[in-house]
Amino acid sequence: MLEEKVVLTNKVGLHARPAALLVKTASGFASDVAIIKGEKVSSAKSILAIMGAAVKQGDTVVVRANGPDEAAALAAVTALIRSGFGEG
Repeated sequence: MLEEKVVLTNKVGLHARPAALLVKTASGFASDVAIIKGEKVSSAKSILAIMGAAVKQGDTVVVRANGPDEAAALAAVTALIRSGFGEG
């Protein structure tokens, strides 16, 4: 299991479009991927879980990946978050 802290920098947090991009990215891996905010652990492969996490700009989250391709999954998801989901 691997974990990494990241800060959401995009202006609207994990609203519909970024959440969908996150789910699409995480779903491309066999590993379980989760977004952790405080005590709440949300599956990064579930749009409802990600939207329900209520992650907003400036929040620090932990991305956790566990499975056969966990390093690649962690790298892809954290890179997407750090990129601001392509929002300017």
